[in-house]
Amino acid sequence: MTNEALLTSEALKRAAAAHAVDFVRPGMRVGLGTGSTARHFVELLGERVRQGLDIVAIPTSEATRADAERAGIQLTTLEETPDLDLTVDGADEITRGLNAIKGGGGALLREKIVASASARMIVIADESKWVDTLGRFPLPVEVVPFGVAPTRCAIEQAVAEMGYAGSARQRRTREGHAFVTDGGHLIFDLELGRIPEPQALARRLAGIPGVVEHGLFIGLVRTAIIAGPQGIRIEEA
Repeated sequence: MTNEALLTSEALKRAAAAHAVDFVRPGMRVGLGTGSTARHFVELLGERVRQGLDIVAIPTSEATRADAERAGIQLTTLEETPDLDLTVDGADEITRGLNAIKGGGGALLREKIVASASARMIVIADESKWVDTLGRFPLPVEVVPFGVAPTRCAIEQAVAEMGYAGSARQRRTREGHAFVTDGGHLIFDLELGRIPEPQALARRLAGIPGVVEHGLFIGLVRTAIIAGPQGIRIEEA
């Protein structure tokens, strides 16, 4: 991606995030997503907080926690606040039916827990994330470290039986070490190319022992705020 394209992408992400901030009302309990787009939302929400907006928030990752603390946002936990009004997060891909792939940032488990505890989930994204069919972005699957080899085999067998030709690639850091989530788990990225039946795949992956969670967000997103060169559009489930 060229520097110009990168700047344009970041500007679109920020535009979507700015629109999402308008959905936050005083007294709300807000879930804060993880990733580059969600980071813009946290920064902009922090500006509103410093201007007097009274809210509490729950971060979906340690990285987001640090961003929120720097922004001056009051934080709580799901133990203290189990019911949330709103979660705002990014997505790696999202379709017209508002099914999404998330987890490129490695926080899919916590993101899904927080989203499920929320009355409404809003996804913010630039228009490159809006797709006809999920699957071009690798699907993250979070697994426990114990028995990782047979878990990987079970994942690959499951997707093969469903007609997918992709493989499960263990996620690594830039230094070549195994990527470990905030919960101490590992991630396999499934390069499937196209997922025509995400609900069926979600059910199959969820039934594999050793799989903690997958990055298919089915029926969770209520609103998508998509930013493009022509402006903002809002898609509702």
